[in-house]
Amino acid sequence: MFLGSTFLRCVLVGGLCAGCSSQATKPPTVTFPTAFEQALPADTVSWPSKDWYHGFASPELDALIDQATSNNFDLSAARARIAQADARARQAGAAILPSVDAGGNANFLAGHSVNGTAHETDWSALLSASYEVDFWGKNRATANSAKYLAIASRADRDTVALTTLSGVANGYFQVLTLRERLSIARGNLDAARGLLAIVESRYKVGLSNPVELATQKAALAAAELTIPELEQLEEEALAALAVLLGRPPEGFTIKGAPVESLVEPTVAGGMPSDLLWRRPDIFTAEANLQSANANLVAARAALFPSLTLTASGGVQNPALNAAVLTLSGVGPTVNLGASLVQTIFDGGKLRAMRAEAQAKDEELVTSYRATILAALVDVENSLSAVHHLDAARDFQNENLAQSERAFEGARLRYKEGSGDFLTVLEAQKIVYAVRDQFSQYKLARLQALVSLCKALGGGWQAPPESSPPRRAAELQPTPRNNNR
Repeated sequence: MFLGSTFLRCVLVGGLCAGCSSQATKPPTVTFPTAFEQALPADTVSWPSKDWYHGFASPELDALIDQATSNNFDLSAARARIAQADARARQAGAAILPSVDAGGNANFLAGHSVNGTAHETDWSALLSASYEVDFWGKNRATANSAKYLAIASRADRDTVALTTLSGVANGYFQVLTLRERLSIARGNLDAARGLLAIVESRYKVGLSNPVELATQKAALAAAELTIPELEQLEEEALAALAVLLGRPPEGFTIKGAPVESLVEPTVAGGMPSDLLWRRPDIFTAEANLQSANANLVAARAALFPSLTLTASGGVQNPALNAAVLTLSGVGPTVNLGASLVQTIFDGGKLRAMRAEAQAKDEELVTSYRATILAALVDVENSLSAVHHLDAARDFQNENLAQSERAFEGARLRYKEGSGDFLTVLEAQKIVYAVRDQFSQYKLARLQALVSLCKALGGGWQAPPESSPPRRAAELQPTPRNNNR
């Protein structure tokens, strides 16, 4: 009796010690940037909303994004991964509760000897239950690990959704811009044909030479070559957009609208630390880190004894069938048991599993830090792009206006016979290049705004029902503890 109570006291004290050693260590604090380097004025700060794409005022874009939300294959796969993670979380959580089974069996026995013949039928109908007492928190930690992975799968789905919707917006703008560039190329082709007609008419009356005529014909051919290239790019952009919508490219097209009809939404970022709550990829990294930390707790707890309680009860015949005493007849029966198991030697397997969990935890701490850093870089790059594109707006407009004026003046002067052909030819090349560049500049502005919305999380916020992520100040790995 004394030995039994002493053993029980040792088990309880060991449980308290193990519980303390199995707790995660809170990481130390580090600093976080107080503001973005390319931050816009405070009065323009506006985090993107969840429906940020509505800010471009394009009903067709809104409809395309609705299609992608419903039909995109990557999003469908991400939803299936959520269902898998939820199922694994339920499996892991089941270990916290007792397991109950119902069973029945029958066994017919018969024999014959010189003393006679005998037979009997033994049977039982029992309910049995088993429960592992979670002294050290191993089962609870395993369930928490699965729960965090389920949370991570939801944030990962939201990351896929944000990437998909951004891809649809960029693809749509790409198609609109290619159509505008095609229109510019066709306009340049018409201008080349008009200039060729002027050269030919001057050549017929001896005011032009064969070199000028051949040069303009070559310029016309070059203008014609540009159109098939742009048409191919448009078809490829449409096919890429169709894939994002979960549709085959055959027969897919969009109505389109002039790029000038689109509205540029006002988007900016607030405090960099708010990215922790507004970027689903950071939340995914944090949930994965919490899962790894829970796995580390479970690996540490596995080094300690496990206590399992069992019980069964029901009706059987014989009522008691034991090695020493057998009670014949049908009657109720109860069996109670307990087992305490401690690994003595396993070749270092459990310690190696704990070391693996520790290394995984440290890896995911590093991955978490890298994810935060990448998010900051994304925002800075997007803000920088918007800033520099804004600075170039007046120069782009002036360049376009002056090049068009120069071409039109040179063309009229040459037509009237007072201009030089090479000047006209050079002005023609420049005006086409500037128009095409300006179209790509407008695309760059739209894509920079899309990138900024994506970098700022696209209106995503950490779900309130989820365990809140650690602040960015908590980024150090838990220290190694190789002692039990």
